[in-house]
Amino acid sequence: MLRAVDIIRKKRDGGKLTAEEIGFFVDGVVKGTVPDYQIAAWLMAVFFQGMDFEETTHLTRWMMESGEVLRFDLSGPVVDKHSTGGVGDKISLPLAPLLASLGMYVPMISGRALGHTGGTLDKLESIPGYNTRLNPEEMARVLREVGATIVGQTEKLVPADRKLYALRDVTATVESIPLIASSIMSKKLAEGLDALILDVKTGSGAFMREMDRARELARTMVEIGKGMGVKVRALLTDMDRPLGVMVGNALEVAESVEVLQGKGPEDVRELVVELAAHLYAMVGFGTLEEGRERAREHLDSGKAYAKWEAMVQAQGGDPEAVFREDFLAVNHVAVMESPADGYVVGMDTLRVGLAATVLGAGRAKAEDVVDPKVGLRVLRKTGDRVEKGEPVVEIRANDRNRLEEARRLLNKAYRFGEAPPPSRPLVLEVID
Repeated sequence: MLRAVDIIRKKRDGGKLTAEEIGFFVDGVVKGTVPDYQIAAWLMAVFFQGMDFEETTHLTRWMMESGEVLRFDLSGPVVDKHSTGGVGDKISLPLAPLLASLGMYVPMISGRALGHTGGTLDKLESIPGYNTRLNPEEMARVLREVGATIVGQTEKLVPADRKLYALRDVTATVESIPLIASSIMSKKLAEGLDALILDVKTGSGAFMREMDRARELARTMVEIGKGMGVKVRALLTDMDRPLGVMVGNALEVAESVEVLQGKGPEDVRELVVELAAHLYAMVGFGTLEEGRERAREHLDSGKAYAKWEAMVQAQGGDPEAVFREDFLAVNHVAVMESPADGYVVGMDTLRVGLAATVLGAGRAKAEDVVDPKVGLRVLRKTGDRVEKGEPVVEIRANDRNRLEEARRLLNKAYRFGEAPPPSRPLVLEVID
């Protein structure tokens, strides 16, 4: 007879858990037959002893099957993208409708802001009426009508992950790569996907700041996908600079709409096109270069924007709201200026994200309320030439005290020098 204490002891001592042992433990987590103190002990054992690919795949599968697994009867490939989180990372917003315009179906289940990174659901909820709480039947309807839907996790989807994640957060075991990978992949694979693209951030604004750790996480998730019969590819991307200009919920929606209309910042457009092209090739629609060409064409022609309008309307939102003056209205606007002539030679992107959080664009705690309109316009980034007194960041706030606290963080986030720094590409590596 299996017992939780024996499974904990085995992993504590460096043993390899079987599929049966992992399944027994996950089932006990969901049913409540394994108490929190034993779950915490097991999490710590995994944190220190790790798991190999086979164990991590078993954990992912059992977590995925702990609740409802979505299956959609659709006429094309079902795909999705996951990002490990970054500052100004609004890529999901233009990417999902772009993929739909290219003939893919995107049942994107996303999360909220916590810490220094933004949340896709918070961004979308800055659009009046947009409903992120769709059940599977409603998701299927929107997918059939539009091709893309972006929603929050339902209560029935991967319940084991909700329990384990909450305990990881309070037991200092969040940073375990097997636990991170199984958490991400169990939720994504529960969408019934044919292909998944992973955007794994590395740099000063990423959760995985070191390249080696980011690469290890990416490889783990790709191997899990292979083990479960789903095409998975990972792009390691730069987060030593914020993505785009806008950091904040309504601000990032407005910038996403610009990208969907063939404009917007070049780095956001580049990453959206690259992720779309990889999925285009992964599902067999054509080559990577053909995918890039088609993606650019659909952004420039308005085909992707038409899918955005249809998706927002199908989920109860008003796509015209972004064009109204009050969509971005705030009480206070200030700028941080360059202290000298020269170049921006480096940025602590974490501090930029924390500055936006201080303004109210994110959450320090899960129960914090987000202010949809506040945020930053990052006017100069690493490598940009600056002149003394030139605006570097525009701070948009509804509370003057918060504005000053954000300014102090931003002053510490920038480094200036006389010579430009070495350039760094946006896409650092591809893993498949």
